[in-house]
Amino acid sequence: MRESVIYQSILEEGAEQKTRQIVVNLLKEGVSIDLVAKATGLTVEQIQQIQASQPSE
Repeated sequence: MRESVIYQSILEEGAEQKTRQIVVNLLKEGVSIDLVAKATGLTVEQIQQIQASQPSE
């Protein structure tokens, strides 16, 4: 049973990383924060945090 909890945790972490990458890619393409929020299910605040954590280009 413990293995399934660990496996589920790994899956969730991978999904979070993928969502973050999608957010970064959409923002780089100039998609508005509001539209990114609608597309990903994240809040505007979460998107802004991800955006702020990215290195400036």
